[in-house]
Amino acid sequence: MKSKLIASALLVAMHLSLAHAGLSSTSPQEVSFPSGSDTAHGLLYLPAGNGVHPAVVVIHEWWGLNDWVKDQAHHFADQGYVTLAVDLYRGKVATDPDMAHELMRGLPQDRGVRDLTSAADWLAHREDVDPHRIGAIGWCMGGGYAVQLAVADPSLRAVVINYGSLPTDKTALSQIHAAVLGNFGGQDRGITPDDVHAFGAALQSLGKPADLKIYPDAGHGFENPNNKTGYRPDDAEDAQSRSSQFLADQLHPAQR
Repeated sequence: MKSKLIASALLVAMHLSLAHAGLSSTSPQEVSFPSGSDTAHGLLYLPAGNGVHPAVVVIHEWWGLNDWVKDQAHHFADQGYVTLAVDLYRGKVATDPDMAHELMRGLPQDRGVRDLTSAADWLAHREDVDPHRIGAIGWCMGGGYAVQLAVADPSLRAVVINYGSLPTDKTALSQIHAAVLGNFGGQDRGITPDDVHAFGAALQSLGKPADLKIYPDAGHGFENPNNKTGYRPDDAEDAQSRSSQFLADQLHPAQR
């Protein structure tokens, strides 16, 4: 009887150990890191397996670090990246467009960029991250901040811009050393096709080609299923597939 109890206890312990090990790619960790004289925050998602991995900075929409953005971060961790979803709003999440607008307006641009460059630097100093294989992806407001991060951090390897505002100043764009991919809506009234073409032409004139795709019938925010009037499943699937393949090509999540 005693031996059976011992065996049962060992079996339970083994299952608990395996369950704990399996949490690495599914359960985020709340993390803090210095950002100038402030402290920034985010959720860290770890891929399965030991060793050194590439990393991705995930940048939320104007809504804040909500469940949809967390799902995106989880997705990239499952693909083999150490993933940090940065909370630019410091704990606040919008529940309606008016609140989202106020939160976005209340975020100083220099602080947002500083939080993101600090996040990339924090990742680069982790033992499980290859500092030469760090990328970023953002949507809406986060797409604009993604390209600003690429301007501010020349060590960034790859950046994905999903319908984010686009700079065309060549002095700023000359600082980008990351490979660039963008997904945009042809019906977007904020970031128009003309804006996308001007951005692409400015990069090309600097010898920095970018892969920019415009989905003719899509508007702003077409990748997010919570966008009840503008979500386009087929376009969203294509854009997300492009993003995943691009990051894999640039950052190589599997050691080669």
